[in-house]
Amino acid sequence: MQINLLRSKILRAEVTDAKLHYEGSMEIDEELMRLTGILPNEKILVGNISNGNRFETYAIPAPAGSRRFSLNGAVACLGKIGDLVVIMTFGWFDEQEAAAHKPRVVTLADVNQRIVKLENPAAVEVAAKFAR
Repeated sequence: MQINLLRSKILRAEVTDAKLHYEGSMEIDEELMRLTGILPNEKILVGNISNGNRFETYAIPAPAGSRRFSLNGAVACLGKIGDLVVIMTFGWFDEQEAAAHKPRVVTLADVNQRIVKLENPAAVEVAAKFAR
């Protein structure tokens, strides 16, 4: 049996840009993508904490260290600059893998400048760059 589990999550990311007339996607700071294991072009589920909208799109890397989270294309209609969002990825695991699986979770604050919580860190050196 295969089980679909949360693989990674970026919690309380603040939207820093929105480009309606741009190819659809969501730009995510490349450092945070690496930290959470989100791959370029990977499908993501986004929940907008500020307005309750939920949508699927795909991740593209924003420049490393930019702290940019940009809603691009049609999803720009589902949020605005300053909204807080949750970005999630999921993966299929067999029962044995599922029993040991722990998702990579990062919680942000201060307009994406600070990591306030890191669960199951995959790249502690990346997280250290966010410590202020």
